[in-house]
Amino acid sequence: MVDAPRDVFTIGYGGRPPEEFVGLLKAHGVVTVADVRLRPDRASMGAYTKAKTADKGIEKLLADAGIGYRSLPELGNVFLDMDDWTAVYGELIETAGDLLTRRLVTLPRPFCLLCAEKRVAECHRGPIAAYLAARGGWRIEHIE
Repeated sequence: MVDAPRDVFTIGYGGRPPEEFVGLLKAHGVVTVADVRLRPDRASMGAYTKAKTADKGIEKLLADAGIGYRSLPELGNVFLDMDDWTAVYGELIETAGDLLTRRLVTLPRPFCLLCAEKRVAECHRGPIAAYLAARGGWRIEHIE
């Protein structure tokens, strides 16, 4: 018996009002958001900030919509300030991907990788999704 493909979505919240963001997640049947930002706690992120308590910020926004939330800073892009961050982050995920994605693959599905950049081509969630797809059994869709 062959396992059914496991759906993984990705989304960037940049430039999206919270209502649109949540609507897109619900329209795609997302049950868990996997926050892959290195620092989701920055106050400048408004409704998308990971607050100190779950009754505020992105956790409340998602909980009110019936969507789970998990912060996975180990998948954050520590190379963002480098000109060649895409190559360096790609090397990291290829080298240590099994370790870095260990918690990710246990999340309730379908889940959605979340970061700030609206376009996946400008975001490290692309290499994470590509890593999962290359391991087989993962069907990826980028919500743009």
